Amino acid sequence: MAGVKGKDPVRTPLGRLTFGIMVGYGCMMLALMTPATLLLTFKMIEIDPNGYTSSYGLVAGVGAFFALIGNPLGGAISDRTNISFGRRRTWILIGPFIGCAALLLIGMTSSIWLIMIGWAVAQLFFNFGMAAYTALIPDQVKEERQGTVSGMLGLVMPVAIAVGMVIMTFMTDASSLTKWALISAIGIVGPILSLFLIQDGKVEIVRKKKEAIPFSEKLSKIYPSPRRFPAFTWAVVSKFLLMMGYCSSLYLTVMLVNRMGYTEAQATASVATVNIISMIAMAVTSIFGGMLSDKFRKQKPFLYMSALIMVLATLVFAFIPNYYAFVIASAVLGLGFGCFSAVDMALVARILPRKEDSAKDFGIMNVANALPQSIVPAIAPFLLSSGTMTGIGSWTFFYLALAAFMVLGMISIKPLPEIGEPVATEGGAETGIPDITTPGMHHT
Repeated sequence: MAGVKGKDPVRTPLGRLTFGIMVGYGCMMLALMTPATLLLTFKMIEIDPNGYTSSYGLVAGVGAFFALIGNPLGGAISDRTNISFGRRRTWILIGPFIGCAALLLIGMTSSIWLIMIGWAVAQLFFNFGMAAYTALIPDQVKEERQGTVSGMLGLVMPVAIAVGMVIMTFMTDASSLTKWALISAIGIVGPILSLFLIQDGKVEIVRKKKEAIPFSEKLSKIYPSPRRFPAFTWAVVSKFLLMMGYCSSLYLTVMLVNRMGYTEAQATASVATVNIISMIAMAVTSIFGGMLSDKFRKQKPFLYMSALIMVLATLVFAFIPNYYAFVIASAVLGLGFGCFSAVDMALVARILPRKEDSAKDFGIMNVANALPQSIVPAIAPFLLSSGTMTGIGSWTFFYLALAAFMVLGMISIKPLPEIGEPVATEGGAETGIPDITTPGMHHT
């Protein structure tokens, strides 16, 4: 809705807010990422044993589209939800509830088409919940603490993935439906618990007088103008490219089955081990990366270093087909990603163009985070078949292509403004940010 501004008067004590976000967001991400990294692969192997790499790509690709629209759409709706229950709390409840219902549908069916529909719905509504959770940082956390809180939040996903893998390891003999039902239950219980901790409420809304608005300005309400807010677009581009490379890790299960010849039980145990080690590495750099960036008032050096570490780890996957090398590379990848995710989230919270559109704009940023998680499995069959005429085989090319995305992501970090440098915003635009469309400096 054009012409709506809001200022949320409700503040949750920082410790309580952080814990509430971590509990709810963590359980929600466990429910989403356990299928993305493990269960969805095995579901497609179960119902399509001869063509699962293609059918998995189809399901993931359709899900990618709904992940694309889910975060910004959910964020925009959240920004304009104005009820006593809270604009963020409302979608923290609705998003995971519908998403988990869709996961349960996937567990119950043997139809590729119903799985595709279920995964699309899950991606859409989990991204609604994701947009609501991440918007709480610019909503309620002071700028000088955003790096620290972002570091804590950056720890949530690897922990969620590792816990999901451990649970699946202990459930190797359980039926597929039992596994899907359990993660669906976890995915809704966590967000419900977080609602008892997070305070939220109505927002103060001021409606502008109706006036003729240029079409370009209407578009900017959907996506902030790259010319007026170039830093935001560079942040989207760099995050997307780095995540494309990092999400090679999501294809670990398929890689172990196809490249290394692992059975389902072996792959499950191996993926669990790799993710636990990666989680520990990620935890260290996620927390300390955010804290150090706050302390030194610098963000870009941490982003460059993190990206370089991630590139090196991906090259190990490309050239050394050995399980122990994979374990080491996963740990190194976790070190880089933990620091990158924490510092990048703090940077994004600092450069959001409009305070009143924080969830919508953070939702667009979350697309850059979530979309590669679906795109990489979708394009993997093409990358894997590029080296041969018969399909699976070119794992080196697969990892090299994704490492190339990371290198481009490193280049895209350069135009981002450092702490203390001017940032163009709707409320108080400043000059000094390199323009994404024209050379030199852009003045707003």
